[in-house]
Amino acid sequence: MPTARKPSCRLSLVVRARPEVRGQVKAVHSKQAPAALGPYSQAIEAAGVVYSSGQVGLDPETGKLVEGVEAQAHQVMRNLKAVLSAAGLDLAHVAKTTIYLADMSDFATVNAIYAEYFSEPYPARSTVQAARLPKDALIEVDVVALRS
Repeated sequence: MPTARKPSCRLSLVVRARPEVRGQVKAVHSKQAPAALGPYSQAIEAAGVVYSSGQVGLDPETGKLVEGVEAQAHQVMRNLKAVLSAAGLDLAHVAKTTIYLADMSDFATVNAIYAEYFSEPYPARSTVQAARLPKDALIEVDVVALRS
């Protein structure tokens, strides 16, 4: 009788873009935003849509995380503005945001700061609490922006 295999919790995913699609994908990079912390782009543009990687409150000049949720939220927004600017866009082009908070009790504070950067019609948004963020940040935000 064959032995039963133990269930695996590993997930492997390999995505290979078709060559004709790969040529339509362009990396977006800004020196005014922190460099990527791993093998990924600050943002990717494909078919007129810019998908940003998550930005945390790293100061691009020092490479250090600014202190406190308010300072980090403002720095995240400045970093996102820089990445979008490198793509020729601004926050008015953002259609969707995702906010990751280390502590959901910071929601009201972050919400007030967020409102300083966006105006109506506000982007669609999801906000979730994450167990841990890169560099032990208190907030991380990614966006999807559209070329008009």
